[in-house]
Amino acid sequence: MENRKIKWGIIGLGNIANQFAADLLLVEDAELTAVASRDISKAEQFAEKFNASRIYNSYDLLFEDKEVEIIYIATPHNSHASLSIKALENGKHVICEKPMSLSYKDTKLMIEASKKFNRFFMEAFWTRFIPSVQDVLQKINSGVIGSINYIKADFAFHGSEIENKRLFDKDLGGGALFDIGVYPLFLSYILLGKPKEIIAKAVKHKNDIDLQTSMILQYESAQSVLHASIVSESDMKASISGSKGRIELNSPWYVADGYSLFINDEKEAVVSLPTLGKGYSHEILECHNCIRNNQIESELWSHQNSLDLSKIVEEIKIQIKLPF
Repeated sequence: MENRKIKWGIIGLGNIANQFAADLLLVEDAELTAVASRDISKAEQFAEKFNASRIYNSYDLLFEDKEVEIIYIATPHNSHASLSIKALENGKHVICEKPMSLSYKDTKLMIEASKKFNRFFMEAFWTRFIPSVQDVLQKINSGVIGSINYIKADFAFHGSEIENKRLFDKDLGGGALFDIGVYPLFLSYILLGKPKEIIAKAVKHKNDIDLQTSMILQYESAQSVLHASIVSESDMKASISGSKGRIELNSPWYVADGYSLFINDEKEAVVSLPTLGKGYSHEILECHNCIRNNQIESELWSHQNSLDLSKIVEEIKIQIKLPF
């Protein structure tokens, strides 16, 4: 039975879901069973492209499909909490696209539902599972660069209000912090944990979402300088500096295909670790491992990890006065 395929459903059939479904095809023991969209023609096109056997024009109908075991939720941020909870209530395992929700309170409710209904639930922080990040964490934990003093990471690009409507939509939870700011915050968190203090400043849109946000996370003996923008570009490298050396994750660092290791400013090693497909495949494999082992959370990106990150984001949300 262990070789049986795990049957997936997907709701929210936009760009990220397309990339995720393409990677799902690369995982041997995965099967895309059903997809749902309120636009039935969109669901039909998606199903044909990725070999899904069933199509629904309602999320509820997919939740009720007895064959679907795990649902990937890739709808806009403002619906993550309600849809995740509903899927869990229907006995489905869930992987929900980040950010988990627009508030710490909702994140807690989602995790409580996972425990109540005894179903696997994970925030889709794919970066946590890619080979280069796994390897960098191992290297740092073994003391290769000494104790971490400084992290620099950003995620920035030129968004267009015409082409990227969702990004600029206040009602959907748009803006830099929730869409992409969570990435540099995640990196700081997995390396240094929860900060002692956070300082955040934003440039706002006329509708009150943040166009760009800069953040300093203060730790006992380290600092992270982080940035997110949907109106400007950056090199999207991430640098982790320690007492003995530093590691630079290749650009774009959140899906890095490798990294460079520097000791005393000398380049010691260039490590190449490509992802399988775009990189979503690694989190899919983690979901499968957890489901097969009857776990309701991943040890690599746990419920507590998501709660901690959500708390950090909430603090920044309050500081920069986001309307959510």
